[in-house]
Amino acid sequence: MIISPTPIIYALIFVAVLLLVEGIYLMVFGKSISLNSRVNRRLELLEKGGQREQVLEQLRKEASQHLRAKGIPLYSILATKAQKANIAFSPRALIMMMGLLSIVAFVGLAVGTQASLGVKIVLSIVMGVGAVYLWVSHKAKKRMNLVEEQLPDAVELMVRSLRVGHPFSSAIQIVAKEVPDPLGSEFGMIADESAYGRDISESLKDLAERMDMQDLRFLAVAVTIQQQSGGNLAEILDGLAKVIRARFRLFRRVKAITAEAKWSGMFLSLFPVGVLVVIQVLKPDYYDTVKDTPAFIPAALVVFTFLAINVVFMRMMVNIKV
Repeated sequence: MIISPTPIIYALIFVAVLLLVEGIYLMVFGKSISLNSRVNRRLELLEKGGQREQVLEQLRKEASQHLRAKGIPLYSILATKAQKANIAFSPRALIMMMGLLSIVAFVGLAVGTQASLGVKIVLSIVMGVGAVYLWVSHKAKKRMNLVEEQLPDAVELMVRSLRVGHPFSSAIQIVAKEVPDPLGSEFGMIADESAYGRDISESLKDLAERMDMQDLRFLAVAVTIQQQSGGNLAEILDGLAKVIRARFRLFRRVKAITAEAKWSGMFLSLFPVGVLVVIQVLKPDYYDTVKDTPAFIPAALVVFTFLAINVVFMRMMVNIKV
């Protein structure tokens, strides 16, 4: 039995490129950029001696730079996810990162494989762009999940602050100090903008649109209505916190119920690709008798097209909207 190491080498090169993205990101911005930090990034920047205006300007730039870059060709595919992930890299830096990783992948392919030059170029570009896309997607998903978990606690913290007599602006500042990232820095930006004269409801609306989260829109609408028509804001936010928690429990319940269907869809989508990799590893000459025939390439394109359609339809079937 002949075992070909080529697919394994491809996989290892891609994993190395993917890890390199995270390593460069942490090296440039430090551990404060990590969502696992107990102290939010805004407070850490202030503790390092940064002026309040400079920190606010830096965080606002990072929060909005990716949506402004949607006009860059092909970058619009990545812009929304990069916005939700709040990637501190600028759009230009992300594009340069794709190029750098493609070069690193090409060097790895040149050293570790005997593929033709054209195959190496195509694979290196796919690895470089794909690694950045997967990394940004993972960051966005992790950050959005953290915001969903933190928001009810943040709203209840504001409720307790309002009930002891603090104004709403002070309640926002307490959340900015007590809650870690990602929500801590976001509310810190709102507190700073309020200190410089911007209306809090407008800042909350901007946050809701940037995060594209319904619960944050509820919070912004509740604060706006209370400012315009009056009422007990603590009671309004207390009811909102209960609604958010109920929605969160419902999302988790739906996720648990549909977990089997999602894993089945993922298995059925990846199984043909896995079989192809196993065949290439165990018997690299399996397709030698047919790969030189005129119909081989068209047939392979048709098969991969159907596989792509299968992945799309399986994802649509298991993507339950609540």
